[in-house]
Amino acid sequence: MPQIKSAIKRVKTAEKAKLQNASQKSALRTAIKRFLAANEANADDKQSLYTEAISKIDWAHSKGLIHANTAARNKSRLTHLLNK
Repeated sequence: MPQIKSAIKRVKTAEKAKLQNASQKSALRTAIKRFLAANEANADDKQSLYTEAISKIDWAHSKGLIHANTAARNKSRLTHLLNK
């Protein structure tokens, strides 16, 4: 455990950020899975779920949670499935 006050604060803030990032990545994965399930079942609300998933992907990329190429790949894959 750190002894210096600023190092103690960094440990606390890093833990907080880690939990927040994990939560947001989980929400991203959930949005993608919900769209995939709706697309598989040919549900009526798949367009709105697609929009939500793309929004989550863009948000995660802007916050640095996922790489730019990963965001582009995921968006491309979901768009291809929607238009299929």
